[in-house]
Amino acid sequence: MTYLLFTIGLAMLFFGGEWLVRGASSVARHFHLSPMVIGLTIVGFGTSAPELLVSLQAAWEGKPEISIGNVVGSNIANILLILGVSAVIAPLVVDARKIWRDLAFMLAATFVLWGMLLGTEITRLYGAVLFVGLLIFLGSTFFFGKVEPEEDQPEENQLKAWGFTIGGLIVLVIGARLLVDSAIVIATTFGISEAVIGLTIVAVGTSLPELATSIIAAFRKQTEIAVGNVVGSNVFNIFGILGITALVSPIPVDPRFGAIDMPVAAAVAVGLAVLAFTLRGLPRLAGVGLLVAYGGYLWAMT
Repeated sequence: MTYLLFTIGLAMLFFGGEWLVRGASSVARHFHLSPMVIGLTIVGFGTSAPELLVSLQAAWEGKPEISIGNVVGSNIANILLILGVSAVIAPLVVDARKIWRDLAFMLAATFVLWGMLLGTEITRLYGAVLFVGLLIFLGSTFFFGKVEPEEDQPEENQLKAWGFTIGGLIVLVIGARLLVDSAIVIATTFGISEAVIGLTIVAVGTSLPELATSIIAAFRKQTEIAVGNVVGSNVFNIFGILGITALVSPIPVDPRFGAIDMPVAAAVAVGLAVLAFTLRGLPRLAGVGLLVAYGGYLWAMT
């Protein structure tokens, strides 16, 4: 039964990602928005739903380290693992002029969070600051994200497009849950330690929707959605998830996050910005480098 659930979870990730990319692309065309904007908002925020649920549940259960670790770990995995795999599948060519503002938001969010984690608590005031940052990000993204409509572009059924988009998100979240739960059972059966399970299956588990979506987008040559999905998810993880969680309940901070994990997250974010501007995206070789770096990170953590 466990293996059946694992297979169903994989299938749901594939179909959910396919439907989400198809629907989101149609929505972007209808509202004359660039695919990057849809990747940054609907896709990026929607695929972060598992992180939001995990962080809120952890805060309510008095496990603050999970709330912070979930966000920081997911942001690292989003760049190194998800963009790495996507770039290996298809080079992610992105015009730096289209993404510089969004990368700047991601870098700002990362360093603001790092500063907060050098203290002892993410207070409700800090949570409000983070949430305001999310609103500013959304406003600027939609304001500057309009594009000229394509001539002779046939109008697509928007009810169907939104159905694909929302349905894809729901299927992704359910599929990720099934896959993670069954994978933990399988790994335990084979005697794999809880530490390794936590650093791999659980850490990557909440990022599975982003992984599936970006891989499907890469296969469909929708590189702006693939990159925008990750950048938008990273911004939402910090501004949205930690902002909302801190507003619900102030989050005590373990000193290790500011001393160890955030320097890694900051270095990874800066590295992505440098690659995007110097190489105009992520070629396959850069994707391989990101995957090697993620393997090194996991090895160091164990």
